[in-house]
Amino acid sequence: MIIKLFNVWYFFWLILSAGAIVGLYFALRNKSDKTKNTVLFSFLALGLLLHFLKVFIPPYSVKESVKLSESWFVNICGANIALFPFLFFSKNKGVKDYMFYIGVISGFLALIYPVEPIEKVDKIGETLDTIRFYYHHWMLLAVPLLMVLLKVHTISYKRIFCAPTGLLALMLFIIINQVLQSELGFIPLRNSDMFNINWRNNSFIWGPDDGIGKLFTPFCPDFFKTIPVGEFAGQEKYWPWFWMIFPVFILVTPLSFALSMIFEHKNFANDVKAFYKCMRSYVYKKN
Repeated sequence: MIIKLFNVWYFFWLILSAGAIVGLYFALRNKSDKTKNTVLFSFLALGLLLHFLKVFIPPYSVKESVKLSESWFVNICGANIALFPFLFFSKNKGVKDYMFYIGVISGFLALIYPVEPIEKVDKIGETLDTIRFYYHHWMLLAVPLLMVLLKVHTISYKRIFCAPTGLLALMLFIIINQVLQSELGFIPLRNSDMFNINWRNNSFIWGPDDGIGKLFTPFCPDFFKTIPVGEFAGQEKYWPWFWMIFPVFILVTPLSFALSMIFEHKNFANDVKAFYKCMRSYVYKKN
C-alpha cells in the first residue's frame, strides 16, 4: 500500500492542488467581493455538474449497477459536493464555518490518502475518473479555504461546534439518500449490501469497516455497539448513525479548533486574557 501511495503521480496531484490554491489566492486577493464569490461558486457548481456527468465515464459508464448507485450522494464528500453550492450563499455564519472546517478536513484527508485512485482496477481506463476524484476533493478543500483567505467569510473559534453538529446532520442526509436508493430501485430493493459496512464508502454510518473505521471504535460507548433488546439482545451491532456521535464530537471538535487557531489565535488570546482579568477581579472583590 505504501508503494502504491508514494509515487510520482501522488506528489504531482498534491503539488498541483497546492499550487492551484496559491495561484487563485494571488489572482483574486485584489478583486472585488463579487468577482471572488463568482469564481469560488463556479468551482462548486462545476463540481456538482461533474458529479452527475461521471456516469458517462468508466467505471460508472460500463457497469449499470455502479452508475445507478454512485450517482447519488452516499458519503460525506459526495453529500458536501451536493450541498456546498447552496450553502455558499447562506447568510448564516455557522453554516459557512461548517463549510470551512468540514470541507478543509475532508478534502485534505482525501488528497493525502486518496483511497479511490490507489484501488483503481483499471488505472489507465479510469484516468478521467481519477482526475474527477482529485478535482472534487480539491474543490472541497480549496473553496472554503479561499473563502477565509480572501476574507469572503470570517470564521470564529466560538462556532467550532458547527462542525460536528453539521457533520452529524449531513450523515442523516446520507442515510436518507441510501434508503431512498434502495426503496426506489436504484439498488436492489432492501439489498443487504446497502448495510454491508465493507461494501462501499458510506462514511461508516452503518458501522466501522475492517480498515480505517476501526480507528473510531474506541471513542464509541459500548451501549451503541450492542443490540439492547429483543431476540438478539447483547450481540454486537453498531447502531446506525448513533455510534458516530461521540467519535465525531471527540475527533472533529479539536481538529476544528486547531484550524481556527491559524486565523483566530489573536482573538482567542485576547479572550483568554479578558477572562483571566475578569476572574481575577471577581476573586479580588470577593476577598
